[in-house]
Amino acid sequence: MDPTLKTRTIATLREQIPALPRGLRTVAKYVIDHPSDFGLDTIRETASKVGVSTYTLVRLAERLGFGGYDEMREPFRMALVSAAVVVERPAWVDGLREGGDLGQVQAEASVNEMAIVQRSLEQQNVDQMSRVVNMLIEAPSVYLTAVRASYSLAYYLHYVGRMALPSLQLIPRHMNSAIDELHTAKAGDVMIAITFTPYSRETIESCAFAQSKGMKLIMISDSEIVSPDFRADETLLVSVLSTYHFGCYAGAMALIETLIAMLVARGGEEARARINSYEELRSKGQVYWSATKKR
Repeated sequence: MDPTLKTRTIATLREQIPALPRGLRTVAKYVIDHPSDFGLDTIRETASKVGVSTYTLVRLAERLGFGGYDEMREPFRMALVSAAVVVERPAWVDGLREGGDLGQVQAEASVNEMAIVQRSLEQQNVDQMSRVVNMLIEAPSVYLTAVRASYSLAYYLHYVGRMALPSLQLIPRHMNSAIDELHTAKAGDVMIAITFTPYSRETIESCAFAQSKGMKLIMISDSEIVSPDFRADETLLVSVLSTYHFGCYAGAMALIETLIAMLVARGGEEARARINSYEELRSKGQVYWSATKKR
């Protein structure tokens, strides 16, 4: 079997996904986002996870020129690398499991957090991270947007990152919409968008608007295919799997911390001097509590 067939199939899906009917588009996105599960599961299990009929899976295989579903799945099965991260379970995790029902919950959540941090960081390619850092450093203006739960990540990236990257702006501000804030943006500017399943309508619309203005787009997300209407210039993928209903952002935060470290290093003496000036300003303003200071 051609060892490149899996890669070529994913590339074809990415290229064709905007033109696919809705049901096939849903399946294509699942295959792109979860290639290991696709190679491992049966057709019924995959259909159940995607929320489509088995016939829809067969239709996608035929549309791609395969003789059937099994023929399409075979290169994924042969190249299977489990998406689950194997992390060492230290003794303290076993100790948590002895703490009753809540101890079990804490243990499972702890193992999951360690796994998705490792999974998220190991996905980052040094060449891509370098491209992203250079893109941000060289841009006249950098806009950063996210809403709802993802906003906390954007706020932190802006709060710390602007010391190394003074062109960084968090939008929206003052109850505006992100599109309002992008009105004066120019071609060559960059926008960073943070969004995870289920994707925010406001963020998706902002991304499409930014690209319509000729801006470059960097996404931090759990999928390369967030919307069939646009394709980011760079997508930094992280895992947000959790043991509870909502996404777990530990992996995303680890990526952001890594990005900030690289921005500081790339910024050199200017970045370090800027960070020191912020620290001096805060020290003079006595923003940090100290038991030795009299009020």
